[in-house]
Amino acid sequence: MFKRILIANRGEIALRVIRACRELGVEAVAVHSLADSNALHVKFADESVCIGPAPAKDSYLHIPAIISAAEVTGAEAIHPGYGFLSENAEFAEMTERCGLKFIGPPPKIMRLMGGKISARKAMVEAGVPILPGTGLLETDDQAMTAVEEIGFPIIIKASAGGGGRGMKIVKDRGRLLAQLEVARAEALAGFGSSDVYLERYVEAPRHIEVQVVADGRGGVAILGERECSIQRRHQKLVEEAPSVALDDKQRETLMAVCEKAMRAINYSNVGTMEFLYEKGNFYFMEMNTRIQVEHTVTEMVTGLDLVREQIKLAAGEPLSSTFTGRFRPRGHAIECRVNAEDPIKFTPSPGRISALNLPGGFGVRVDTHIYEGYVVPPNYDSLLAKLIVHAEDRHSAIRRLRRALQEFVVEGIQTNLDFHKRLIDHPDFIAGRLDTHFLERFSTENAPAVA
Repeated sequence: MFKRILIANRGEIALRVIRACRELGVEAVAVHSLADSNALHVKFADESVCIGPAPAKDSYLHIPAIISAAEVTGAEAIHPGYGFLSENAEFAEMTERCGLKFIGPPPKIMRLMGGKISARKAMVEAGVPILPGTGLLETDDQAMTAVEEIGFPIIIKASAGGGGRGMKIVKDRGRLLAQLEVARAEALAGFGSSDVYLERYVEAPRHIEVQVVADGRGGVAILGERECSIQRRHQKLVEEAPSVALDDKQRETLMAVCEKAMRAINYSNVGTMEFLYEKGNFYFMEMNTRIQVEHTVTEMVTGLDLVREQIKLAAGEPLSSTFTGRFRPRGHAIECRVNAEDPIKFTPSPGRISALNLPGGFGVRVDTHIYEGYVVPPNYDSLLAKLIVHAEDRHSAIRRLRRALQEFVVEGIQTNLDFHKRLIDHPDFIAGRLDTHFLERFSTENAPAVA
């Protein structure tokens, strides 16, 4: 096992990794920008290093500064968390070249599954269903020809993208070329590559993802699915496990497909396979080669520590015996992402937290980095906390979540807590009638009246 790990991240995920390190008897090194000098992960780490000014490009995305911090502090490995450099294969390679261990999949796997086109190809070869689509589009003529076979509507996607950038929905030929130009420009600005491809657009799917863990030596664990259909601009806000849409037979089929895929690419470490689900059919969308924000939901229904397992796998240990096989969920878990934002306009709301009360009690978990007096900086993601509840069934979990949200108090800044309170009381949410456009309908229903 490692003696010392550097955490190349901030916020709640940095604290999450620190806790896993402590339980393994491993020292944790925090890095931080000037804006995060008083952050909780800095206070709780065994050692901390300032790596630059507030802008992420000068600190949390500055690879030489992060690797230098690891070398100076005697760290043996780097945990990237999620976001920032977590799926950057170049960072993983540089980490390894400097004699450090990257806590994640091998760089070649990150490249294979990080590129949307190469990932689609790999999944087809592994027998995983995908939506009709194209490879890399080199010319506009290719696109015009392809839509004749795929049909409308289609979606343009950035090959290196994510988070909704470089994605455009097209419903007729007249808009195709103009939207291609916009998508390519967004992809170039967001990811440094203008490569795009086409895929058939599913009008009202569910977004279902599967948590996988493997050791690259034949050990593979499929830990069940999460329902992630509640999202705004392709950013998830509520996740739960299991999905109410799947019966046992469908769940078993999906788990078997994912296990076959992970063995086909010889995956190693923790990852998530994401699918669109429509009318009983699953279509592979992408794979995240890192820990997910919502990994906590799976932890609650399996009783397994995913971050600790990440570290053990990176240290060369085989998959733990407790992770063997496919898992049936125990009870039901729901997570709400609590953000510092205007609850109507969804614009960021940085500032000082003047008062704070975190919910607690049986079956309630809060992963957060905030405290009373903490100043939320304007430079980073607006996530303040993850509120996760677990109960014997979905109905009980919703009731527990309702109670926990009532206890959650954040003053001094705006948050989306009231938004979550309204959302979980919506009849369609309670009934499990979900799809990726749920929030569009919900926002329309809850729009403020025009005078």
